[in-house]
Amino acid sequence: MFFDKLFGIASAFAESGTTAGTGDPSAQAMGVGSLVTTLLMMVGMVAIFYFMLIRPQRKKDKQVKEMLAALKPGDRITTIGGIYGTIKAIKDDTITLYVGSDRMEMVVARWAIRGVEDVSIKNDGEELT
Repeated sequence: MFFDKLFGIASAFAESGTTAGTGDPSAQAMGVGSLVTTLLMMVGMVAIFYFMLIRPQRKKDKQVKEMLAALKPGDRITTIGGIYGTIKAIKDDTITLYVGSDRMEMVVARWAIRGVEDVSIKNDGEELT
């Protein structure tokens, strides 16, 4: 009942019922046709939102979750703050990094990892792979 009122289905049927009382079948068909058109437009909008917004975001979230689960000591990473480092240790939701040429330790949250670097980088005489 609530959805009928929300989408105007009840009013569309009421309108088609009042025109049906006049005995004009073309007016009744026009009322039902507009109802079908409205429903198809709503279904189309939901489909567009799903395929353009919801589905790609779910894919991206799944990839990030897999990347965070696959982290291991020795990986070269980038944080969301733009800090580059090498993972020293992982404990639950915290990660200890080596940062800079003097290998200073820094602790960050696991969710703060933006990505894992795939290329080898030379860093002040130290080669990381």
